[in-house]
Amino acid sequence: MMFVVAALVLVGALCVFDLVLTFAVLRRLREHTAELERLAERPSFAPYDPGVLVGRALPGAVAAQAPDLVAFFDAQCDTCHEHAPGFAARARGRAALAVVSGEGRRAEELAALVADDAVVLRDEVAAGAVSALGIEAFPTFLAVGPDGVVVRAHTDLAVLGESAAV
Repeated sequence: MMFVVAALVLVGALCVFDLVLTFAVLRRLREHTAELERLAERPSFAPYDPGVLVGRALPGAVAAQAPDLVAFFDAQCDTCHEHAPGFAARARGRAALAVVSGEGRRAEELAALVADDAVVLRDEVAAGAVSALGIEAFPTFLAVGPDGVVVRAHTDLAVLGESAAV
């Protein structure tokens, strides 16, 4: 008789535990459903077109350097690390500026790749410049006119054109 009572108590405890878990799962499903409904109301995102930067004036910290070629790099972007040597070669002998976002060893490596050929902005100054221009993709390259206004912009340096010294 004692084993029957123990078995009944164990089965009852398991049923209560299962019921608690079921309610927890149902609550999570309701939360996820609400989040999906909220996301469905947002507009869809169009692909980023750096051409929207054309005609914009460079923000203060960037404009102060009077560059004719500007690159926006992010430390965690593998494509940025691939394009950095090409940018450094293009920047040689010009008023070029590299804005490097991010921290850590990868940011230091990226800055070192371009530091010999371009002025490098980092940390809060870089974050402010990215935010002020509304850069959404990395890398982004800008050809800048003598008045500090962006004349061409692209995410591929080769597409920007060889004569980026407008």
